[in-house]
Amino acid sequence: MNSTAQAKSTTLQLFNLKNVSIRTFWITAISFFLCFFAWFGIVPFMPDVVRDLGLTPDQKWNSIILAVTGTVFARLLIGKLCDKYGPRLCYTWLLMLGAIPVILCGLVQTPTQFLVCRLFIGFIGASFVITQVHTSLMFAPNIVGTANATSAGWGNLGGGANRLGMPLIAAAVVGFGVAEGEAWRYSMVIAGIVCFLMGIVYFFFTQDTPQGNFKELKASGIKIEKKKDQVGFATVLKDYRTWILFLVYAACFGIELTVYGTMDDYLQNTFQIERATAGNIVLSFALMNIFARTLGGFFGDKFGKLKGLRGRVLFLSGILTVQGVMLMTFSTTTSIAVGILFLILFSLSVQMAEGATFSVVPFINKKAIGSVSGIVGAGGNVGAFLAAMLLKSQSAVAEKAAILASNGLDEASVTAAQSAASASAVSNGYFIISIVVLITAIVSLAIRFSTDDEEIAKKDSNINLNDLVPIKVRS
Repeated sequence: MNSTAQAKSTTLQLFNLKNVSIRTFWITAISFFLCFFAWFGIVPFMPDVVRDLGLTPDQKWNSIILAVTGTVFARLLIGKLCDKYGPRLCYTWLLMLGAIPVILCGLVQTPTQFLVCRLFIGFIGASFVITQVHTSLMFAPNIVGTANATSAGWGNLGGGANRLGMPLIAAAVVGFGVAEGEAWRYSMVIAGIVCFLMGIVYFFFTQDTPQGNFKELKASGIKIEKKKDQVGFATVLKDYRTWILFLVYAACFGIELTVYGTMDDYLQNTFQIERATAGNIVLSFALMNIFARTLGGFFGDKFGKLKGLRGRVLFLSGILTVQGVMLMTFSTTTSIAVGILFLILFSLSVQMAEGATFSVVPFINKKAIGSVSGIVGAGGNVGAFLAAMLLKSQSAVAEKAAILASNGLDEASVTAAQSAASASAVSNGYFIISIVVLITAIVSLAIRFSTDDEEIAKKDSNINLNDLVPIKVRS
């Protein structure tokens, strides 16, 4: 299609769909939502999967670990690919290829097949990196933190919205005569098909930059503004700031992923509440992504205006500290009312920390945003992997010990002992994780920017990019 190139958007006018930056913002956020919806789509059905496939406690925890493991490698790779081929093609292929293991998950017959599908489904978690790269290419420095945080937050919402959405899909399928025990399979197939179709939408209705696609710009001899990978990947790897942000994202997004996968069971085991009630609480946690992550990016931008790039780092460290304190308090409470209060405060702070992280990322290396985003994004999944390993090492062992100690008792007594052991183990795990978060908050203060970096960021924020002359590009 033919389109008139525009300058980067300096505002986030959500209903100005004629603006290519805003249109891309919506499409990439919706794509991200669908990827996360499918990625965690099986979570509401885990009791059915355990019963249907006969999963052991170890296999159940391994499925959680594998779901975040595949994403680590995908995120490391996708950032580099975005710098080379552009986010449009990368997202198109990720959506279409990522739909395959989602669909296959609904067809599995053995625990091994299920675990393999969970591993490869995790690859669609790389959608986060493409979303951040594409948004960074579309918005000016004065608003990029808010735009990044909002698109990512609304996408993350899919990871909790499936608590409501997937059961609704299952109920609709049952209404068409499918057996209730098979509904989870059809729900996964439908989620995969929707992702595939979104890949087609992404290809035809987005472009890489306001000026056009990477391929056409290169063919026309037009320089891709500052974003083409003009520096080696090794340069990005050698920048200590990249790895500090890797740790920071592990301590915020990684923990959020872990909470998505474990909080349902924890609430049921700790406070003896119904499965539906626990699911609704976790859904409320996820719904905070509508505004919480945006707040993190917004305040990151505000602190950036007040105190420069250093201000963004100071805010990031502060909100990480709050997150650690909230999780620590939540892990020690035995009151459902107090627990929900601190879970809400933890949810708010962890999502704000994620937004604040990616208000810093675009300024680490402006010539290789994709590579930096990929490494930092992978940090989130490394954090989720390590946190899940910690919880598994405590919970699975405690559950097995409780089952052995209850040998000879009735089934209800064995189940109660297993639940109590799991609750205690996960509580201890959350406490340990909160300490790691607080240490990471201190480490984040080591991120520094040169005087030249500060001056360039200040100059870019003051440029009225809408005064640039538009050009015609065939896309």
